[in-house]
Amino acid sequence: MKDLDISQVAKRTGIAASKLRYYEEKGLISSSGRRGLKRIFDPSILERLALINLGRTAGFSLDEIAGMFGADGKPEINRARLVSKAEEIDEMIRRLQVLSTGLHHAAECKAPSHMECPTFRRIVDRAASGRFVPERGLPGSLSP
Repeated sequence: MKDLDISQVAKRTGIAASKLRYYEEKGLISSSGRRGLKRIFDPSILERLALINLGRTAGFSLDEIAGMFGADGKPEINRARLVSKAEEIDEMIRRLQVLSTGLHHAAECKAPSHMECPTFRRIVDRAASGRFVPERGLPGSLSP
């Protein structure tokens, strides 16, 4: 495959050219030269951008992602950091599951208003105190 200009990379990846320029400025990617006024990239940029996108989707910062590439540009991903991020995501899923369960309950609750629903009140109280996390015991538990 021949080199790709920035518009071709943008089209293939769905990443705006402005973001590609920003990634280059941050040192996440590098162009191999210019064709006229347009930056050109080696085709391997597509895989690198896929890894960057995966990292962003997983919640890694751009600085964290930059640290996952060696000086030669090849991935050097710390497995312990992946486990840590996976555990963070698992915890987020648990919190979101509790929230989803509570909201579904509140939507179907027969109480005259949401604020009179004990389950919804617990959600509101937890949110107000900044402690909206699943309780020990059953997943999705909203017990006091």
